[in-house]
Amino acid sequence: MKIRFTVNGLEAELDVNARHRCIDVLRNQLRLTGVKEGCGEGECGACTILVDGSPVNACLMFAPQMDGKELRTIEGLAQGDALHPVQRAFAEAGAVQCGFCTPGFVMSTVALLERSPEPGDDEIIDALSGNLCRCTGYRKILDAVHLAIDLSKRASLQAQSGASAGTVPQPGGAGALPCSREESHKCNM
Repeated sequence: MKIRFTVNGLEAELDVNARHRCIDVLRNQLRLTGVKEGCGEGECGACTILVDGSPVNACLMFAPQMDGKELRTIEGLAQGDALHPVQRAFAEAGAVQCGFCTPGFVMSTVALLERSPEPGDDEIIDALSGNLCRCTGYRKILDAVHLAIDLSKRASLQAQSGASAGTVPQPGGAGALPCSREESHKCNM
C-alpha cells in the first residue's frame, strides 16, 4: 500500500506492508535509526516520536496510520551542526548513560516544552512517565529538562534581542530539582 507523510520536514511517499509498524518503516526503509525498539509493547518509550506534535510509541503505530501525518524523529531536531536545546541539555547534564533510551526521552521532552514552555516538576514527571531508563536513576534526566527550559529561554531571548546568550546554567545549579530523602519519589519518578 502507498502512503504519503512528512518526516522531519521532508515529504515522503512509500510502498509499505500494511502489517508493518511505523518503527519498521522508519528504521528499515528510511534508515532513521535514532528510533529505538526496546520492549515492542509500548511500555518503555524508547521508540517515542512526535506525530502531529504529540509523542507516540512508534512500535504501536501501524504503517498505514502514518499516511497524511507529520512525523518528527530525533534526527530532525538539530539544525545543521547546532543541537536542539533539549539535545544539548541532555548531553551537558550527563543524562545519556548508555544512550538507548535517550532519543525517546528527548522527543517526549520536546513535546512537553512545545506545549508548556515552563512546566512544573509534576508536569515534567507526568510527561516523562512513559519513558523508562535503566541507567541514570532519572535525576540527571530531570536536571536535563530543567536545563533545556533554561537553554530554550536563553535562545528565545537571544533571538528576540540579537544579543549573545551569556553563560549556560550548570546542572544541579539554579533551577535544579530538590531531591531530599522525603522527595526521592520525585527523583525516581
